[in-house]
This record gives sequence, C-alpha cells and structure tokens, in this order.
Amino acid sequence: MRLIFLGDVVGRTGRDAVQRELPLLRERYRPDLVVVNGENAAHGFGITESIFDALIDAGADVVTLGNHAFDQREALVFIERKPQLLRPINYPAGVPGRGAGLFTTSRGQRVLVINVMGRVMIEPQLDDPFAALQRELDSCRLGEACDAILVDFHAEATSEKMAAAHHVDGRVSVLVGTHTHVPTADHAILKGGTAYISDAGMCGDYDSVIGMAKEEPLTRFIRKLPVERLKPAEGPASVCGLAVETDDATGLALHVGPIRIGGTLSPAEPRFW
Repeated sequence: MRLIFLGDVVGRTGRDAVQRELPLLRERYRPDLVVVNGENAAHGFGITESIFDALIDAGADVVTLGNHAFDQREALVFIERKPQLLRPINYPAGVPGRGAGLFTTSRGQRVLVINVMGRVMIEPQLDDPFAALQRELDSCRLGEACDAILVDFHAEATSEKMAAAHHVDGRVSVLVGTHTHVPTADHAILKGGTAYISDAGMCGDYDSVIGMAKEEPLTRFIRKLPVERLKPAEGPASVCGLAVETDDATGLALHVGPIRIGGTLSPAEPRFW
C-alpha cells in the first residue's frame, strides 16, 4: 500500500502549495491514502471548514490537527460532521471530534489513522499519549482489523516522538512526527517494521521562522516583548512530507522516503515508486 503524509500546512502560501502539488503527487504516484496535517492552515492558527474542504478537494483523504486544533472556534462545531478531520485522541472525554478513524481506500484496504499529541514542552497538556495509543491499538490490531496504521504524533520533543515510535514498533505501519515544522533526516524503518521520522516538516515558506514572517519572532527574541500578532510568511512554499510503502501481507513498512517540493529547500521525492 502507498501512503503519503504532508506536514503542517502553514497559512495561505502553504495551502496554495498543497492545492497545486498534491493533485500532481496523486497523479504521479497513485497513493492509496493521503493524510495532511492542517492545524496551522488558517493564517497559522487552526483550521476553518472552508479550508478543510479545500484540502480534501485537493486530494487529502484525512486531515489531522494538533495543539492549534480549536484556535478557530468554528472547529468546535464543524469537526463533528467531518469524519475525515481528526484532532488528538488524547483530549479529555467530551471534547468535540474524534482522534482516530478507520478509512477504506479505493482498493478496499482499511487504514487506521490516529492523531495524538505529546506532553513535553507543549500546551495544552493532554492525557497520556502512550496510554491513548495503547488503547486504540488494542482495539484495532494491524493485520486483523486493519491493513495499515498511520500515526501522526504531534509533539515538540524528538525524544518523546522517538520513544513513542519504539513503543509501537511492529504494531503500526508508520509513526510520523509533526509540529516543529523542520524536516528531519532520520527517516527509517525500525527493527519491528514501523516507518518513522521525527518531523515531516511543514508546507509553508521556509524563508521565515517556522513558517511565520521573520520580523515579529525576531522582535520577541531580541526585545522579549510581543509587538503584534504572528502572521505566516508569504513567500514561495515548500511542500514537505513522507512517502511510505507497506507490505500488503503484514501492513509493515517496506520503503520510506522524504518529500520536499518547491520553495527554498533541496528537492526530494520517493525513488522507490
């Protein structure tokens, strides 16, 4: 099975890049499922219903979120009628939406997608992500109730993401880190067969401070005072993500590679397809 994951979409320039490049990726590589993290898609903070619909129209099958899941208050309402939109599964009981979903590909394969958020150096503080993952994997086992499992682990600390990957190694197809917006070079298949990367990077302008226009972050670092609201950079965007091919017999990873298209970063696309 072919899976594509695209990292945090930041602002209009990130959305435009995804809407331009994702249809081309779908045509070129024929992925069975595409997951996009959209938690920074609305001017850097959260997601709106119209933006969610645009990402789906561009070719996303599932959109995941993170610590900015409910920055746009309308998300508290429309998330209930959008089963393809996932917020972190370890939100407390009673929070709108869902943190996992079982999705069927055009070939009839069942893919469990889980969105979970870490707790190290990140707000809000949610419930234990390891326990939440354990519960979900106990109820939907790879190779039995589903043919592949993709986990979006939204966290600040690479140590927490790596620990989570080793915790689920051999039980999920891929665990991909999001949130820090910088693509890492540690994509690999772990000993148990789970594909991993500490951070997929972002879909946004890298001539920036993690996707935000440089002036305000610099002012905050130098003068220790916020002057105005952070806003996304608006230059040419890079589309960053991860490509994974799984074994149809086991659901575990056979190949993994980075995706980087456009903008200022060096290009990379999967060579195994």
